[in-house]
Amino acid sequence: MNAILDRNRVWWARPRATAGGRQVAAKPVAKTTSAAATAGRPPAAGGGAFVRHLRHLLATVVPPLVVTGVFLGLWEMATSSPGASLPAPSQVVSDTWELIIHPFYNHGGNDVGLGWQLLASLERVAYGYLLAVIVGVALGVLVGQSTWAMRGLDPMFQVLRTVPPLAWLPLSLAAFQDSNPSAIFVIFITAIWPIIINTSVGIRNISPDYVNVARVLRLNGFEYFTKIMLPAAAPYVFSGLRIGIGLAWLAIVAAEMLIGGVGIGFFIWDAWNSSMISDIILALVYVGLVGFTLDRIVALTGRWVTRGTQSS
Repeated sequence: MNAILDRNRVWWARPRATAGGRQVAAKPVAKTTSAAATAGRPPAAGGGAFVRHLRHLLATVVPPLVVTGVFLGLWEMATSSPGASLPAPSQVVSDTWELIIHPFYNHGGNDVGLGWQLLASLERVAYGYLLAVIVGVALGVLVGQSTWAMRGLDPMFQVLRTVPPLAWLPLSLAAFQDSNPSAIFVIFITAIWPIIINTSVGIRNISPDYVNVARVLRLNGFEYFTKIMLPAAAPYVFSGLRIGIGLAWLAIVAAEMLIGGVGIGFFIWDAWNSSMISDIILALVYVGLVGFTLDRIVALTGRWVTRGTQSS
C-alpha cells in the first residue's frame, strides 16, 4: 500500500501540460501516514492488559487497606492512655501472640487453640446448614409450585421466622437432652427461613416460556425439575443460601456461649469470665474472617452454577 501511495505522489509531482503547451508543475504533496497502515500495526508489547489488571487489583485492595490502617491508628490513639478500658491493637497482638502462632495446641479438655475452636464451630454449622439447605429448598419448591401449600404454610413460616435464634435453645435442649444436637437445631431453624422464602419466590418467577417449552418437549417431573426449575430459580436460591450461611454463623457463636464445650462462642464467653479482653478481640477478628470466607464461598459457587447471572 505504501509503494502505491509513493508512485501516486511521484505521478502527481510531474509537470502537467496545459492546452497552450506550457508545463505547470503540480503542487508538492505532503508525505502523510496512511490511517489504514497505522491501524494494521500490532499494539505495543502486551503491557496494556497487565497495567489494567494491576490497576483493578490496586483499586480493589488499596481502599480496604487504607481504611483498616486509619481505623487501627485511631484505635491505637484512643486507647493508648493508661486509663483506657480497652486494649490497644499493639497490646492485643502482644497479649495473644501465643494464640496466634499456636492455633492448634491441645492441652486437654476445653483448653485448645483457636484453630480447634473454630473447627468445632464449623462442624456444627456444616451439619445444621446442610439440613437447612435440603429441607429449605424442598419446602421452597413445594410452596412455589402449589398455591394450596403457599396459603397453608406461608403464614406459619412468617410467624416462626421472627422468633430469635436463642429462643429456640431451651426448647431444643429439652427435646434432645444434649448440647451438640441442640446447637445444630438452632443453626438449622435459623438458616432455613431465607432459603425457603427465596426458593419459593424463584419458583414462582419462572418464565411461562420455559413452562411451555417443557410441555412441548414432554419433560417428565424429574427432567422438568433438573432442567427447567432449578436452573431458572438458581439465582434466587443462592441469594437465600448466602443469607442463610451468614445467619447460621451468627447463631452458632451465640448458642455456644450458652451450651459450653469446645467452640469459638464458648471461648469468647470463657475469656470474658477471665477478663481476657485481648483474647475476645482476637476471637472476634477470626469470627469475622471466617464469616466473610463462608459468604464468599457460597457467592462464588452461585456465580459458577448460574454462569454469572447472579450479582455477588
